[in-house]
Amino acid sequence: MSSHRTLCFNIQRFSIHDGPGIRTTVFFKGCPLSCLWCSNPEGIAPNPQIIVRQNRCIGCGKCVEACPENAIELKCDNDPGNMLVVKWDRCNQCLECAKQCPTEAISVVGRAMTLKEVLEQSLADRAFFQNSGGGVTASGGEPLYQWRFVRDLFEQLKARGIHTVLDTCGYTQWEALEEVLPYTDVVLYDLKHMDTGIHRKLTGKDNSLILANAERTARRVETWFRVPLIPGYNDSEQNIKQVAEFALYCQVTRISLLVFHEYGRHKYGQIGRQYLMQVEKPRDDEWLKNICKLIEKHNLTVVVNR
Repeated sequence: MSSHRTLCFNIQRFSIHDGPGIRTTVFFKGCPLSCLWCSNPEGIAPNPQIIVRQNRCIGCGKCVEACPENAIELKCDNDPGNMLVVKWDRCNQCLECAKQCPTEAISVVGRAMTLKEVLEQSLADRAFFQNSGGGVTASGGEPLYQWRFVRDLFEQLKARGIHTVLDTCGYTQWEALEEVLPYTDVVLYDLKHMDTGIHRKLTGKDNSLILANAERTARRVETWFRVPLIPGYNDSEQNIKQVAEFALYCQVTRISLLVFHEYGRHKYGQIGRQYLMQVEKPRDDEWLKNICKLIEKHNLTVVVNR
């Protein structure tokens, strides 16, 4: 078995929205996109990084002593939720502070793992996979950022009869998909926006490569398109209609709508990033029903994930 390592920031058991059945989802670190609404911003950078959880800080000062860049200080205002101050412009992610923190108020996001380690954790719930029609999903971040490891992982899983799902944004060279798809049962393919210019503004990249890869992927492996519904950004009837028409063109029969949430908003400050989303008032259920009807008119199956 291969001895090379990957960088994961989470392995989540009992996932029910990342493909059929009960699944274990492996979150790989690193992503070429920077979507404004990303709920896993700690998965964007391809390297280990610190994350700060103020409520765990006991004010011991060990992190201050450990930091070679003088990027950390403690505020003496008796506010345990605002005691720890990281000067992010000075932080070089050396991780020394996290090594010394006794309470994990500062900890590391991103763990180097071998194929054997990921495989063992992925198979821990094998009985649930068999009973529910589930399996293992590679997500992120962007799993194809580390496509060689994903290929090897999926190859090992398929050899054991485990169902595999690839959750991807599709922004990668075709070589990566071509290597991984033979060991993939279902692809969850994210479509952020159909307009190239708007896509670039929302994610930092245009969508020409994404759309080209989507068509080629869908013709090889069962593919489900997934659309995060971001109020005021990509949830117009025009964009949804274009997604549906593209699905028909690619012979994709299922579209999953991911209802917008801000569960990951608090993470941005914890890793020194700014949350830039300016969200309009959330859409109501009646609006969502109309969007579903619009897609169903194209004889496509619609699934809503909240």
